[in-house]
Amino acid sequence: MGQVFPRRVAIVHDWFDKPGGAERVLHELIACFPDADLFAVVDMLSDDDRGIVLNKAVTTTFIQKLPGARKHFRRYLPLMPLAIEQMDLSDYDLVISSSWAVAKGVITGPDQLHIAYVHTPLRYAWHQQHDYLRLEQLDRGLKGAAARLVLHWLRLWDLRTVNNVDVWLANSSNVARRIRKTYGKQAEVLYPPVRIEDFTFTEEKAGYYFTCSRLVQYKRVDLLVDAFLSRSGSELVIAGDGPELPSLRERARHAPNIRFLGRRTDGEVRELLRKARAFIFAANEDLGIAPIEAQACGTPVIAFGQGGALETVRGLEVGRPTGCFFYEQTPASLLEAIERFENLAVPIDPKDCRANANKFRSERFREQLHSVVSRHGIGFGASAIYSDTEPDVLLPSLPR
Repeated sequence: MGQVFPRRVAIVHDWFDKPGGAERVLHELIACFPDADLFAVVDMLSDDDRGIVLNKAVTTTFIQKLPGARKHFRRYLPLMPLAIEQMDLSDYDLVISSSWAVAKGVITGPDQLHIAYVHTPLRYAWHQQHDYLRLEQLDRGLKGAAARLVLHWLRLWDLRTVNNVDVWLANSSNVARRIRKTYGKQAEVLYPPVRIEDFTFTEEKAGYYFTCSRLVQYKRVDLLVDAFLSRSGSELVIAGDGPELPSLRERARHAPNIRFLGRRTDGEVRELLRKARAFIFAANEDLGIAPIEAQACGTPVIAFGQGGALETVRGLEVGRPTGCFFYEQTPASLLEAIERFENLAVPIDPKDCRANANKFRSERFREQLHSVVSRHGIGFGASAIYSDTEPDVLLPSLPR
């Protein structure tokens, strides 16, 4: 039986700033529905980065034109619920929101299908509230009290929008648990797409360890730097930029074994991943695409053993491992994992890494997303965009 798809599709993203994991998912959503119209709170992408939206025009909100929005649009977070509700999506059959903040709050009617692909519930207001307040030095004083009040209001609004969503998709079982805890809703797991074919597999590795990310505090690249400060015989290569870069450079100023490359092109990052002895991943992420990309190159992963990494990396405790875990975000715990990795009696097989990465290929994402639309979009009359190939089955939903 052929799949059927809606006549008009809107894709709503939180905002466009710099390309990251959520934007890669968005890119694939557009590829699935190339005629869809694109919406976001703001669009601050540079000309060089517009390929991530396939050079499509983006309809934005009034926040785009507010003073200072170009550099500091996040300061307008308290206004974003109002902004997202002003989007007029009444002409669309299908609305797909790509949300980690406010996009799922768009208003839809009873005859529209709203599928929310959730990267995480609004992290500032929920599970990372206290970390956020400490990081922004808003955990005390009058400014802190005002920030807590705003976050309280955001939580109330976030809960009120739950019934705007018809179908919940989570980017991992980790996030599906958060959705159940936060919203009381059951989400199906649809792993983010990775273009495995873009990553060249090799079994020949160099001697350096590698990491690549936006250099912000929660990525915990400082942990890697501190570990390799006491491991002068091993080389650590760090690609990426961000607000933490100056302090990290200062931290490692007397360590010739630690190299900072700054922001690199996708091609350069792929080559660094391909040749690395191992990829190190210290963040507690919702899922984390970079470890999958490393494995696609045949490169093992040394990862913090919480969050999404537990779903993307096969640890030493299971058959055909693709990496190993450390379970405390401390230099000592990371160093112990590196020692275990280097002293394995049977080294991790790069072929197993590649095979594990194949579970996240973009073709599977497209097939599963089309299956979701076909199952829930009864009444849509448009012909199928893709073939009638039977899609892979989604991972089982979490039990009620």
